[in-house]
Amino acid sequence: MKNIKLAIVGATGLVGQTILKVLEEKALPMTEYAFFASSRSKGKTISLLGKKYLVQELTENSFDTGFDFAIFSAGSNIARHFAPIAVSKGCTVIDNSSCFRMEDGVPLIVPEVNSEEIKNHHGIIANPNCSTIQAVVALKPLDDNYGIKRIVYATYQAVSGSGYKGVMDLQSGIYHYDNAKSILENQSRDYGLQKFPVPIFSNCLPHIDIFLENGYTKEEEKMINETRKILKKPNLKITATTVRVPVFNCHSEAINIEFEKDFDLMELKNTLRTSPGIIVKDEPNFGIYPTMLDANNQDKVFVGRIRRDFSVPYGVNLWVVADNLRKGAASNAVQILEKLIMN
Repeated sequence: MKNIKLAIVGATGLVGQTILKVLEEKALPMTEYAFFASSRSKGKTISLLGKKYLVQELTENSFDTGFDFAIFSAGSNIARHFAPIAVSKGCTVIDNSSCFRMEDGVPLIVPEVNSEEIKNHHGIIANPNCSTIQAVVALKPLDDNYGIKRIVYATYQAVSGSGYKGVMDLQSGIYHYDNAKSILENQSRDYGLQKFPVPIFSNCLPHIDIFLENGYTKEEEKMINETRKILKKPNLKITATTVRVPVFNCHSEAINIEFEKDFDLMELKNTLRTSPGIIVKDEPNFGIYPTMLDANNQDKVFVGRIRRDFSVPYGVNLWVVADNLRKGAASNAVQILEKLIMN
């Protein structure tokens, strides 16, 4: 068997740690691993598959020893500088940042949706935004069957999507709530936030990433543009509102879809049930619908509350939930890696 060397860049972050967990579970046929991070994490120890590794500082010479693959989870600035260096040394890069997603010649991959595009890479493959990944897993089979005309996204995104500092802000809010004299006292307090402009505990923030001149946030723009690219519909009408909610992990989305043609609702539900990567939980009269507790630590996308939108001729509403650290980032990247190894 060919020796396969894998590098993980950003190994100590939330997504990096989740990648390690997924690699433990899958036990891919790797013969060598290396882990890179910033100078702050240099010398830390990582355990994987019964072996300990030292985290190395990422430098321009890190890929000189020759890696077959690298998964980057270190942000756009790091990816922009170091991914091309890795590619120049013969390494294929799977990048979790937004850096290359919309570039021509860089496939934007969700394996259940468009794995055939992997072969079109020129050294870099982009992992889509976490909220986009779970959406398109549900949208692709519906587009294939009924033709999507318009999408309206409303997301409810967990703090883990904003990294360790976002998680700390929610934990701090819980701590102060436990020690406050009243709910009102706690709700009005600023307790030394590290990530968010206002407290996230007991609050919802319609603000993910920076605001753009058109009034949308960058997160909303990502969902719009990435969905178009993945579905190969550059002119698809899409609008989005993305909201950060006081939940530690897993994103939920209310997705309103307008189709080009009519559909039978039971047939549509069966289409989702039989599509890869989807679990349908849709018996609301019995309290059966997806929640973040269902999706936590899972790689499937959960879909429920499937119902007609009677305000348009051919519309449907979906409630879509997934683990943003796993399917929304780490697991999707490792699935791409599996496809590359198989090819």
